[in-house]
Amino acid sequence: MTYQEMPAVRGGSALVALADPTRRALLDMLRGRPLPVGELARQLPVSRPAVSQHLKALKAAHLVHEHRQGTRHYFSLNPSGFAELRRYVDSMWENALTTFAAYVSDQQDIQRTRRRDR
Repeated sequence: MTYQEMPAVRGGSALVALADPTRRALLDMLRGRPLPVGELARQLPVSRPAVSQHLKALKAAHLVHEHRQGTRHYFSLNPSGFAELRRYVDSMWENALTTFAAYVSDQQDIQRTRRRDR
C-alpha cells in the first residue's frame, strides 16, 4: 500500500489533523458518543467558531462524521477514516520490520562469511 492510495492520509490531512492538540482533544471527547458542537465547545478553552474550524479539518481528514438533528450539528468518530489511517501506519511498521529483518539476515551472512574465511 502506498501513501497515494490512502484517501484518509492523502496530502497528510489525517496526520496534520492529529498533530493539533485541540483536535486530539475533540477526538477524545467523541470516543464515547456523538456530541453537538456547543457541548464540545463548552469543554474546550477555545471559541465555538474555532471548534467548528477544528471539526471541519477533522471532517476533511475523514476522521469524524457530521449529522444534523434540527438545528444541532452532531459529530461522531468515523471508523472507516481511522481504519484507513491504521492501515497506512501498519504498512509503515511492516516495511520497517521487513527492512530490519533483511538487515539482520545480511549481518548474519557477513558473520558466517567471516567465520568461514578465518
